[in-house]
Amino acid sequence: MDAHNPSPSPLRGSLLSPKGARGIYAVKECFLTLQGEGMQSGSRAVFLRFAGCNLWSGREQDRATAQCTFCDTDFVGTDGEGGGKFADAEALADRVASIWGEGAENRLVVITGGEPMLQLDEALVEALHARRFRVAVETNGTLPAVRGLDWICVSPKAGTDVVQRTGDELKLVWPQQGIDPANLESWAFDHFLVQPMDCEARQEALDAAINLAMERPRWRLTLQAHKLVGLS
Repeated sequence: MDAHNPSPSPLRGSLLSPKGARGIYAVKECFLTLQGEGMQSGSRAVFLRFAGCNLWSGREQDRATAQCTFCDTDFVGTDGEGGGKFADAEALADRVASIWGEGAENRLVVITGGEPMLQLDEALVEALHARRFRVAVETNGTLPAVRGLDWICVSPKAGTDVVQRTGDELKLVWPQQGIDPANLESWAFDHFLVQPMDCEARQEALDAAINLAMERPRWRLTLQAHKLVGLS
């Protein structure tokens, strides 16, 4: 068993999963950019954003009662740049490779959402590896990660049951009522990152994130560099 992956997800293929429900991968968008967050910030990457999430419907009328109320991402539907429905792993991996273009060195795909673990499976990971991609994932951690991933970033949300407590980086969006950073420090991650929440009170959030990093040196401040420089 992969050290990062405690067990296959018992929820994959449930009603929460667009792929399980329709036998396809539902992709909101897929595009070439620079990774803007975390330890791999600044790296050229194909961003593959799956549609759907298990913590929020994506509809504004549901935000106040959602388990995650501060999401800044549109993950509803398949109408984004490079989005669509893909019948199998080979077809989706071909799309990712075509977006990367020429050159097989240092290929990186970042799979995100919504919640990517609702759709991501070992078949897609293997197909991307066959095309020489390192496969990174950004997840809320409420579903176990699939096997074979090269990089796991977990961003926990207050009030949720995080089962994926191992990985490469733990990215805490801050501040969040209901989370004590000290309680996360026993989790098995190589890097502990604190990121200011993108909200109306941006300066207050930045100050809170800086204070956390200063008071608890295990945490490192990370910023959304792609937003600072105007990238998607």
